Amino acid sequence: MMTKVVQNQEMIDRIKFSELAREHHRDLLAYARAITKEDTLSRDIVQDSFVVAWANKDKFDVTRDFPSWMRGIVRNKWRESLRKNKRLVPMEDEMLDSIEGQMREWQAERQDGGPSIFIKLENCLSKLPESLAGAVRSFYYDGSNTEESATELKISGASLRKRLERARSQLKECVSK
Repeated sequence: MMTKVVQNQEMIDRIKFSELAREHHRDLLAYARAITKEDTLSRDIVQDSFVVAWANKDKFDVTRDFPSWMRGIVRNKWRESLRKNKRLVPMEDEMLDSIEGQMREWQAERQDGGPSIFIKLENCLSKLPESLAGAVRSFYYDGSNTEESATELKISGASLRKRLERARSQLKECVSK
């Protein structure tokens, strides 16, 4: 009988953890992308962080904030990556602290009922003309450099830079509304 109770509790824990992982996955990816500047590495780090969090779920202090705890794990995984791969460029602690502060602000905004900055940004991106949205996706989402993005879009580098400038301006205006 005791085994069944333990199995039921494990199932409940797994379900709760799954819900938290789904709820915070996008924000953690954005956070990891901000500190790594690499899409693939950021995805790997977030995945590894969820594995570490699951393995250490019993150590989680429920009085702490789950997203903050997860961002701490992501930071530690990033530092671990830096130690393993010397080609990666470390980020100053002040910059990490700044990014952490921004994530807390966005999290507080979401908890207060406001849409997250990421949701606002996605909505605003969908309102851009395709020529501008395509430039943003190629350069920022795909992580292509100027030359690669320009080639992909069949435009000059100068045209790409101008489109990105216009897109950033329109996105900034849209997000701030």
